[in-house]
Amino acid sequence: MQYVCDAPVNKAWFRIETEGEAARESQVMNHAVEKHFRQAQEQAVKSYVPSGSFIEQDIGLKAHIKRVMPIFLTLRDNEGKALATAMLPPEGGNGNVKPIVVGFANGDPFPEHREAIRALADHFGIILDPDRCYPYRRN
Repeated sequence: MQYVCDAPVNKAWFRIETEGEAARESQVMNHAVEKHFRQAQEQAVKSYVPSGSFIEQDIGLKAHIKRVMPIFLTLRDNEGKALATAMLPPEGGNGNVKPIVVGFANGDPFPEHREAIRALADHFGIILDPDRCYPYRRN
């Protein structure tokens, strides 16, 4: 995992970078981020158009994946406990990726972690509000 930014009350956001990290997040948070991570990674790989010779064709693959794949993140407390999981559009921007933030077992993380989610939004310069980002809201 890669550190992304601090959040209030001794919390921090980290980027999930591998399938193994996504699998662990799914396990401890009791949700399906691993499945979504894997699907996004597969789509990013399929969209890659290599350039150059056969030997050099995968040189830009890793950068391409990072550029087009949604960003998966985990909010952790100062003891490393997972508190929330987020999926954001790639840093290059992609209007097709809707930001999602969920808590344990797809619960609503906003009541307990609103300030931490705001810190993440400020870091990326986007808006993360519960009506737009929490997909399981009941009316």
